[in-house]
This record gives sequence, structure tokens and C-alpha cells, in this order.
Amino acid sequence: MRPLTLCILLLVLASAAPALASDLLILQSNRSPIYSEALRGFRAAARTGEQPLVLSDYAEVDVQRLVREERPRLVVALGDKALSACRKIREVPVVSMLALALSQKSQPDHVGGVTMVAPPERYLELFGQLGVKRVGVLYDPKLSGPYVKRAGADAADYGITLNTEPVRNSRDLQGKLEKLKGEVDLLWLLPDSTVVTTVNMEALLLFSMTEGIPAVTFTSQYLKNGAAASLDIDPHDIGVQAGELALSLLRNGVYHKVPVLDPRKARLQVNESVLRKLRLKMP
Repeated sequence: MRPLTLCILLLVLASAAPALASDLLILQSNRSPIYSEALRGFRAAARTGEQPLVLSDYAEVDVQRLVREERPRLVVALGDKALSACRKIREVPVVSMLALALSQKSQPDHVGGVTMVAPPERYLELFGQLGVKRVGVLYDPKLSGPYVKRAGADAADYGITLNTEPVRNSRDLQGKLEKLKGEVDLLWLLPDSTVVTTVNMEALLLFSMTEGIPAVTFTSQYLKNGAAASLDIDPHDIGVQAGELALSLLRNGVYHKVPVLDPRKARLQVNESVLRKLRLKMP
């Protein structure tokens, strides 16, 4: 890590391609390949070769000062660290992608973008395809409350009953699982940092196996550990979606509220052996 000077920042920004070069400031949390994939999609849609400022490369970045001096028309934030760095920006709209906080925390009107969780309706549709009716959800109200509320509002339309248990401390998980025993046909795992810890994931998947019910999660990385299905986001398409939103905001020149959008694509992945063992329909 090295101190960040204005000179270095100017060199980074000067290397951007001409298209929209004076309009965009792109902040990237770190050099994760997922962010790189999303950025490729964003560039294709927004038609820009703008280079990102990777925050993890520097000891600290005064984003507020940077915006004041560079005067971009729009800031793009990839990841939670980048979104957090934009919290003091008020002068320009912020388009965020691949940040859990975008949907977990209330955002001011000038902050929007594309969330990183498939919409609840897509999960409810999957539950119906699996032939289950009672779905258990463990969640932290501070993190996943709005998402679970959305799911609850639509669940009946899909013939699903949600059995929700709030978890405000990760150590309370086991007691909450006890309440779900015999009461649910499926366990729905959300990207909730209070619920989904390394230790808790073992307990959640063990509960699924001992109860003989499927666990449906948000990433296919848990399929090898016994989850039955997942709905994975598509980082490239999220980038395309965010690029289209950014281009629309730049073209219109006026915004009242930057929308927060669900990802429009989700890849269904299944563990066929688990589904067969549980005698569930193959979605």
C-alpha cells in the first residue's frame, strides 16, 4: 500500500479512453475477477474505456476531494468498499454494482444501481418448481429485512408460505434452527453476513441433511457441500445493466432518483444427486 497523491490520481485518470472520459469516475473496491468481469460488461454498454481507480491499491482515497477536482458527471462504484467511499458525495449521481449494501441499507436519492441478489420472485418460482410449500428463512432484519419483506408480499401468489426467523446475532442460529424443525420443506439461504458465517454454513447444511429437506442458496459454491440448488448472479450482465443505467442518466442530464434495480439474469445450478435423494422435481 502506498500513499495516494493527487499527481498519481491525475495520471490514472488521464489514461482513460476519450469516450465519456470527462463524465465518469469509476471506483473499484479491489482487483477481484468478479469486478473485472462486471467492468467489461459496463464498458460494453456505456461505450467507454475509462480505467477504474482500484481502492485497495492505496492506503486511503479522498473520494469527495477527487470528485470536487475532477468534476465527473457520474460516479460508478464496484463493490461495498467503493460504495462506502461514496457516502459523502452529494454533487453527482452514483451507480453501484456488486455491493450488498445497495439493497441492505437505505440509500439517498442520488445513489442507485444494480443489486447482487436475484429478485425474490425468481426464488419463489424455483420453490414452486421443486414442489415445496413451506420455506424457512433465517435472516438479520437489519441486513435482509427489506428483501424478506418483498418475498413475503409475493409468496402467496406462488403458493408458498414463508416461515421466517430473525437472527440478530450469529451465535443464535442453532436455537432458531430448532424452531424450524418439522415446520419447513425447504431452507432458503440468503447472502446475510449474520447468518452465513463459516461455522453457521456447516450447521445450516447439516440441518438440511438431517431434516431431509433441500437447501437453496445464492451461490453454487455451496452445492458441493450439500446444497440442492442455487441462483447465481451474472457479473457481466450486471455490468451491462449498470452501464445502460449510467448511459441513460448521462444522456438525460437530469435525475430525481437513481433507481435500484434487481439483476435481470440469474443462473440456476443444481446438485442432481441431492435432488434425486430427496425425490424432488428437477427444475
